[in-house]
Order: sequence, then structure tokens, then C-alpha cells
Amino acid sequence: MWRLRRAAVACKVCQSLVRHSSGIKGSLPLQKLHLVSRSIYHSHHPTLKLQRPQLRTSFQQFSSLTNLPLHKLKLSPIKYGYQPRRNFWPARLAARLLKLRYLILGSAVGGGYTAKKTFDQWKDMIPDLSDYKWIVPDIVWEIDEYIDFEKIKKALPNSEDLAKLTPDFDKIVESLSLLKDFFTTGSPGETAFRATDHGSESDKHYKKVSDKEKIDQLQEELLHTQLKYQRILERLEKENKELRKLVLQKDDKGIHHRKLKKSLIDMYSEVLDVLSDYDASYNTQDHLPRVVVVGDQSAGKTSVLEMIAQARIFPRGSGEMMTRSPVKVTLSEGPHHVALFKDSSREFDLTKEEDLAALRHEIELRMRKNVKEGCTVSPETISLNVKGPGLQRMVLVDLPGVINTVTSGMAPDTKETIFSISKAYMQNPNAIILCIQDGSVDAERSIVTDLVSQMDPHGRRTIFVLTKVDLAEKNVASPSRIQQIIEGKLFPMKALGYFAVVTGKGNSSESIEAIKEYEEEFFQNSKLLKTSMLKAHQVTTRNLSLAVSDCFWKMVRESVEQQADSFKATRFNLETEWKNNYPRLRELDRNELFEKAKNEILDEVISLSQVTPKHWEEILQQSLWERVSTHVIENIYLPAAQTMNSGTFNTTVDIKLKQWTDKQLPNKAVEVAWETLQEEFSRFMTEPKGKEHDDIFDKLKEAVKEESIKRHKWNDFAEDSLRVIQHNALEDRSISDKQQWDAAIYFMEEALQARLKDTENAIENMIGPDWKKRWLYWKNRTQEQCVHNETKNELEKMLKCNEEHPAYLASDEITTVRKNLESRGVEVDPSLIKDTWHQVYRRHFLKTALNHCNLCRRGFYYYQRHFVDSELECNDVVLFWRIQRMLAITANTLRQQLTNTEVRRLEKNVKEVLEDFAEDSEKKVKLLTGKRVQLAEDLKKVREIQEKLDAFIEALHQEK
Repeated sequence: MWRLRRAAVACKVCQSLVRHSSGIKGSLPLQKLHLVSRSIYHSHHPTLKLQRPQLRTSFQQFSSLTNLPLHKLKLSPIKYGYQPRRNFWPARLAARLLKLRYLILGSAVGGGYTAKKTFDQWKDMIPDLSDYKWIVPDIVWEIDEYIDFEKIKKALPNSEDLAKLTPDFDKIVESLSLLKDFFTTGSPGETAFRATDHGSESDKHYKKVSDKEKIDQLQEELLHTQLKYQRILERLEKENKELRKLVLQKDDKGIHHRKLKKSLIDMYSEVLDVLSDYDASYNTQDHLPRVVVVGDQSAGKTSVLEMIAQARIFPRGSGEMMTRSPVKVTLSEGPHHVALFKDSSREFDLTKEEDLAALRHEIELRMRKNVKEGCTVSPETISLNVKGPGLQRMVLVDLPGVINTVTSGMAPDTKETIFSISKAYMQNPNAIILCIQDGSVDAERSIVTDLVSQMDPHGRRTIFVLTKVDLAEKNVASPSRIQQIIEGKLFPMKALGYFAVVTGKGNSSESIEAIKEYEEEFFQNSKLLKTSMLKAHQVTTRNLSLAVSDCFWKMVRESVEQQADSFKATRFNLETEWKNNYPRLRELDRNELFEKAKNEILDEVISLSQVTPKHWEEILQQSLWERVSTHVIENIYLPAAQTMNSGTFNTTVDIKLKQWTDKQLPNKAVEVAWETLQEEFSRFMTEPKGKEHDDIFDKLKEAVKEESIKRHKWNDFAEDSLRVIQHNALEDRSISDKQQWDAAIYFMEEALQARLKDTENAIENMIGPDWKKRWLYWKNRTQEQCVHNETKNELEKMLKCNEEHPAYLASDEITTVRKNLESRGVEVDPSLIKDTWHQVYRRHFLKTALNHCNLCRRGFYYYQRHFVDSELECNDVVLFWRIQRMLAITANTLRQQLTNTEVRRLEKNVKEVLEDFAEDSEKKVKLLTGKRVQLAEDLKKVREIQEKLDAFIEALHQEK
């Protein structure tokens, strides 16, 4: 009975397997029946041996960053023996079933823990996108007003309904246990021991063989996952960049009025621009953070900056020093990728190659302009703003590369100048030092690392960047040397972080996108990452840019309020000093003082047009006669007066006047007019204005006057028109009335008396003081003066004998005078006799001409009769009348040219000079000097800096 019941149970188990097996139809063959059934109903097969594969779970490796793989069942052949009939199969079945349940339960718990850990890791790796919530349209945040989520929640099935849809795992486990028992032969103990022994041996063998492979596979999976995450993040950033571009474009059109983050960095950059011009005596202008990029020459500084700015914006050269002055680059976000200079309104489109070339050329021109003659580098900073979607907000300063040797063509002090410029920027305690090291050269050849370690010995604000890592990996024999460089073990310097980047293949025509692809491809296949010499966050320029930006803003937030307080104290000190020294004056800086002086100068130029015509003509006529009087008397009047009759006199006068008018007179007249205009302009510029006069403008006015006069040129056509007018005036001999006749005589007397006075002074200087001065003032004559006096006395005796003596001495007369003097013991030279005769005869002639002029006062009647039947001839009076009339007409003509043309042209030149001076800062500093100016200048700049800092701090708090 017991055997029958056992066979019936076995048959029921077989029937249940047949029903649950979807892949078997119809009756089972003998080999597939349960062992108990075969032993009862098929006793004629007592030695039948069935083989079944042993259940064995292969050890599959997996990473915590990937999904758990589905483990496959691997069947391994084992030997089957007879099933003893005395074994109790329900106990064995229960053991199998419980074992399988625990395996499934353990796998579920372990898999859940691993999945949770993986989810936490991914959650930590995903960046904080809370700062980008403003990109999401406002309708997303208000979507709950339009959609009833509670109604949708109630419509969804609850957890109990969902549980009914899930499969019955207990039945699946039970079926798998029956299936396992079906393929198991032999006693339960024997089978269990056999499986245990085989599994333990396999596990030991696998552990011995594949521990290293497991580590390598995990590292490879980790790197692959990181690179995959990097690509996903880059794709998201690209999409974010496009969205930001659209939003920024809408903001430009006035659709939205949000305060964008880009304005924050622009405000900070303006503060630094003002600080760059601030007086260095207060030692506060360099305490605000900026990223200072330093490195050896050709180490790749410019390339790293271009990768951060995402554009090839700097001039490049093969081994040549290209960065000749500091370049301050302000990176900010904007709808378009553009660049512009601080002092220019032109925008360069960085997406167009022609604009990029123009930008590089402009930077090179500005650098060469900053470099003074005889120098190679300059400390003057070029300020450049680069805007674009997705750019990290920060301020970088690219410095000239540090050199070890001064080559030909460089100034001897180039090396020391570069060191001083670099130290000036790096000694700022809040400056972030971006130290660039060329990875393709030996570390021992680096110069900049020693300099950086001196400025920041503890490495609290230094970021080390190793460039050209692709060449380093290719050329360096020991890869661990790169790891030592990155970890800072080969240098005396310390740093906050260490980065490795690739800046392209060395081709200057490579685009930024091509360099980024090459960099990503290199690090994806690099052994430096696979062997864990470098970590994923230490590579690529993008990671470097993010780290530098974070460090920059952290430093800004920590130090900006302290700097603002420092400027408040400085402002209070300056305001107190101004109140004590200049209590009644406004605080006008140099530019405001220049504008005030400019208005005063223009007012004084305009006052030239208010000069009366009579004043102009008097000044011009007097100045012109002073210029030409010597020529008229010496070259025209005196030679003509030596003639014997009036006809010859008039002929000589006409010829000499014509020659004089054609060659000299118009030019002399224009010179006189120009000098007169200068004198009047100078008089208005320099004369004091009473209490309102401010001597601080004197140097500026003098410089404007000199420069305006230098630039002014008289109209070229003035001489030609003036020549015709003067020639016509000199040809006219008709004196119309007695008044004109008397005026001519008066003019002649004045001219002759002035000339006689000059002659008397010349004779007195020649012969020395007379007897009165010798007795009264105790003065004596020199030996030469005594000789001149004796010669004068001898020549006067000659003139008394012949009052109509000609102007020149004959040779026999010179000999006679010399012998007479020698007879009195006076040795004299013939040239001395001639010089003395010139002055003696001039005085004699002028006195005679003055006497003749008195006789001609009543000669107008004879003039009207053309001196017919009269012994009185006054042709010299007619000559002076012609000269006087020419002077009056010339003065009138010059006055018209002055008031109608030249004053306006001078005013235009003054305006041009003032505009040029307004653009020349050095000129204004040179011309507007003094304690008052410097104090007002410092006070204005400190106020401007403080206002900008306060606005920046307020915006910074709003961003938080």
C-alpha cells in the first residue's frame, strides 16, 4: 500500500509538470518521467541512467553605475546514478524549495540596495539646476491652475488593483523547484554534496583567475559611464544654451524685463576698469579678485583662454612673443557670441571668420600702440568684453609670457619688466592665479612655477593647468611622471586644484569645436584616465572653466564687501581734506575743469569778433609802418633824395615802389596781420579777469594758444589780391585837399623825427657820453669811443664846408680825414671813417629834411599848380602821402580779411585743438596740475568706485 500511494503522488507531480510546461504537448516519454514513477511502473529498466545538466549560476561582473545584468543558467554535465527507493523525497523537495526562495529573496534585497545606491550616486552627480529655473516659462509654474491633478490621481488605479495585475511569484518559485527536482538524480545528500563541491571549486578557480579582470572591467565601465554622462551633460548644456539665447533675444526686444546674471559680471568689470585708472598710492585698486593667467612663453596661455572664451580671439605666432601687454577679458552671457572693446562701440561677430581676423588685428595694433619706443612689453591694460550664450562669467587677465633669456630684437629690460607686471597682478591677495605649464617640455625648465610659489606659497588661490597632455603622453617615457606633475610633486608650488587639458593639434586654423572634439576623443582613449592617474573632473577645458568660475565667484563674495568698506574710509578722508583746504570751491575733477576752461577759451575767441574796425585798422597800420619804415626811408627815400631834380626823384621813387610792391610788401602785410591777430588773441587769453580769474587754467590756455597759432595758416589768395590794391594805391599822387596835405606833412615829420632819434642814439653809443654825463654821472669814454669822437668832429667840419655833400665819401676825402687825424696823433682805419660818416651824414640829412618839411607846410598851393614858377619842390611830401594812403588801404583790406575769414578759421582751429586735448589724457594731466586737481580727481574716482561696488553688492545679494 505504501508503494502504491507513493507511486500515485509521483504520478500527480509528473502530471502537474506536464500541465505547467507550455513547451511540451502530448504524453511524456519514459526518460522524462519522474524517477519514482519509473521505479514503480517500469521495473524492467532498473539500470536506466539519466543525465541532466547541473544548475550553475555564472559570476557576472557589474558596476554600481549600471543596471544589474540578467544572470543566465549554465548547464554542466554530471553523472546520474540509481535513485534509492528508501530516500524520503518530500523532505528533499522542501529543502530545494526553501533554498530557492532564499536565493530569490537575497537577490531582490541586494538588487534593491544596489539600485538605491546607484540612484543616489547619479543624483549626486547631476548638477544643481535650481539656478536655471528662470529659463522655464512661467506657465509651467502655474500649470496646477489649469490641470486638476487630484482628479487625475483619483482616476488612476490604486496599489491593490495594480498588485492583482502582477504575476504570482510563489507559483513561479514552486514550478522552478519542481523542475529542478525533476532533473536531479541520486540521493539528496549525494547530489547536494556533489553540487557544493563543484561550486566551491569553480568559485575558487574564478576568484584566482578573474580578480584583476574584474577590477579592470569595473574601471572601464566607470570611465565609460562618466564619458556617457559627460556627453549627456554637454547635450543638455547645448540645449540650455539655445534656450538662453532665445530668452536673451526676447529680453533685448523688451518682451521680458528680468535682471539677467550677465549684468552682474558687467558691473564687476566696470569696477575693475575704473580701478585700473585709479591712483596707486592708496593700495586698494588691486584687492578685488580677477583671474590672472600666467605661464612661460608658448606654454598655451592664449589657447586656454580661447577655449574658455570659445573663440580664436588672440593673435598667434610661431614661437614669437604675441602678448605684449595685459589683456583683461570679461566673459559674460549674451544672446550672440560677440566681442567689443571698452572704449569702442564696434561689435565683432565671433561666428564670422572675417570679424575674428579683424579682432585679432585690432588687438595686435593696440598692443603695439601701448608699447613705447625702445620697449618690448607694456603694463597698460587692454579691456575686452566677450559675450555669448553659455559662457562662464568671470574676469581674466592674460599676461605676457615669462621668459628666461632676452633674445635679439627685445629691449634689455624685457625679462625684468614681465616679472614686475606679473608680480603686480599676482601680489593681489584676492587674485586667482591660473598657472599654465607646458606638459610637452621638461618640468625642470619651468620658470613660472617658482614665481607663483613666491606669490602664493600655500597655494590657497592657485589653480595649476597642464597643457598639451597629448604630446606629454606620447613623448614622456614614464607616464607616472605626468601624475606627479598633476599632483604637484615635481614643483615647489601648491595649488587648489590640478587640471590637464589639450589645446589642439598645433594648427592655428583649427576651430574651437574641432579642438573640443579632439580633446574629448583623446581623454576617452587615454591611459591616464584608464589607469586612474587622472580623474575625470581634472580633465578638459570645460571642467577647468567651471572650476575657475566657481573659485572666482567664491573669492568675489568673500572679499567684495571688505573692499567696499575700505573705499568708504578712503572717501571720508578725502572729503575731509577737501573741506579743510578748499571750502568755497566745487569738487571739479580734471575733466570738469577742462570743460570749464574750454568754455572760457571759446568765449575769448568769440570776443575777437567784437573788436571795433577802427581799433583793428589803427593797430594794423601802425604795425605795418613799423615793419616797413626802415625800407621806405633807407631804400626808397634816401636814394631818391640824392638826385638833382624832381623828375629824377619821382622816377626813382616809382621804380623802387614798383619793385617793393611786387616782391616784399604784400608778404610783409600778411605777416603783420597774422602777428596782430596773435597778439590780440594772446591778450584776450592771458589778461586777468579780476576775482574770477583762475590761474589753474594758465598752462592750458597757453598750450591751446600756441597749438592753434601753429596750425593756423593765412589764406593763400590774400597776397595776390592785396598786391593789386597796394600797387593802385601807390600809383595815385593826387592830394585832394589841404587836410590831406597837412596829414602827409605830419606823418613825414613823425617818421623823420623817429629816425633822427634813432640816429642820435647810435651816434651817442659810438662816441660815448658827452661832457654833461661825464661830469654829472662820472662816466668816461673808451679808447675806441674817443677815436670815433675825433672822426665825427672831422667829418662835421667837412659837412659845414659843403652842406650839399652827397651821401658817399670819395677815396681822396677818406685819405684827407685820415691824415688830419694822424696829425693829431689819432690812428684810424678807413672802415671806421665810413661807419662814422654813415651816421653823421644821416643825421645831417634828416635835419635838412625836417627843415624842408616845415617849409612845405604852405606849399599846397604850389602843389596844385604842379610847382610851376616856384623854387619850392615838395615831392618828398607827396611820397609820404602815397605811403600813408597805401598803409590805410592795406590796413582796411587786412581788417576785412581778419573779421570775415581769419578770426573764424582761428576759432575753428581752437575748437579742433580743444577736441584733441580732450581725447589726450596725458596732455590734460600735464596741463591741469596741482594738489587741488589731484584731490578732486581722487575723490571723484573713489566715489565712482564705491557707488559701483554698492550696486554690485546689492545685485549680488539679489542673486543669492
